[in-house]
Amino acid sequence: MKKLFGSLPFRLILGIFIGILCGLVFPESVMKVIVTLQYIMGQLITFCVPLIIIGFIAPSITKLGANASRLLGVAVIIAYVSSICAAFMAMGAGYALIPHLSIDTSVEGLRELPGVVFELNIPQIMPVMSALVLSVLIGLAATWTKSQRFIGLLAEFQDIVLDIVKKIIIPVLPFYIAATFCNLSYEGMITRQLPAFLQIIIIVMLGHYIWLAVLYLLAGAYSGKNPWEVLRHYGPAYLTAVGTMSSAATLAVALDCARKSKVLRHDMVSFGVPLFTNIHLCGSVLTEVFFVMTISKMLYGSIPSVGTMVLFCMLLGIFAIGAPGVPGGTVMASLGLITGILLFKDEGTGLMLAIFALQDSFGTACNVTGDGALTLMLTGYAEKHGLKSEERETPVL
Repeated sequence: MKKLFGSLPFRLILGIFIGILCGLVFPESVMKVIVTLQYIMGQLITFCVPLIIIGFIAPSITKLGANASRLLGVAVIIAYVSSICAAFMAMGAGYALIPHLSIDTSVEGLRELPGVVFELNIPQIMPVMSALVLSVLIGLAATWTKSQRFIGLLAEFQDIVLDIVKKIIIPVLPFYIAATFCNLSYEGMITRQLPAFLQIIIIVMLGHYIWLAVLYLLAGAYSGKNPWEVLRHYGPAYLTAVGTMSSAATLAVALDCARKSKVLRHDMVSFGVPLFTNIHLCGSVLTEVFFVMTISKMLYGSIPSVGTMVLFCMLLGIFAIGAPGVPGGTVMASLGLITGILLFKDEGTGLMLAIFALQDSFGTACNVTGDGALTLMLTGYAEKHGLKSEERETPVL
């Protein structure tokens, strides 16, 4: 029993169910405390994200040596290709299925969450994208200059960040997820809005699983390794993403899961997982494409033309690379495309945000789990091209 309660997946599932039940019975006075606690925990997790990115990506680049620039280019290309291919799959499904769906457009009836009791702002030391760019530049520059002292400093910083993840972030996550689902349950989003859009959410989730299967099969075929040896460890990361709705907040658990795989090189995990967290959003892209087509049909009477959707998908893949790994990050980053290319009005963008929020957790889970497949591809690329590494074996958290 002690081992069961010590299991991260069990604690995450328990947090989800407790949060939903509490949200149904807690009065507004108690919800003020819950909202405040979730806000503070969210601030702490968000603060640590740039540290995790710098602590893993920069040292990993230095260990890749002369191969760093090449691997970075490969990572960006496969992340973009994965996102736009997922978008095109969703586009095809949209043209085939949306005309035959009967969708209830009502999104009203939610209770408003009470405000926080007090605000404890913990600003990040820098934005996520700034941390990502800084990590790449520092790692590349340290490699080019062969600055052994600074390379050693980055390696020590990675050990420090690992301890922060192990002793602070992971223990906090079950409570953060419980508070998140408590808020959703109190608002009524789970019990009222979900049935209205259940059919399109189910279609989108099936799309997620199909795309994950494609990614892992391709990764296994390319690398010559068993993709199940990666996928089977990703349960805790999937559940964490469902609860947090944030790739960034799930980063610590995703690293832990990937490091348990026997077929992934540890240097590729340290380099690839934090990088893909910020540039590989295949699940969110797939979801957004299907939803904008659905909303266009509901509000404006027709689905956008094929040419318009192709342009939207191609640009959305680019915007996804720079989207923040936070709840709703993809749709927020692409609002310019939604209004500029698809010509959505205020009611269209508002409905898009509402529907996207209903399934954002599952899109994020698809993003995070798909990162494992892309990391397996990087591992296969490194081995096929004889890329060596001096990565030390880091103990699994």
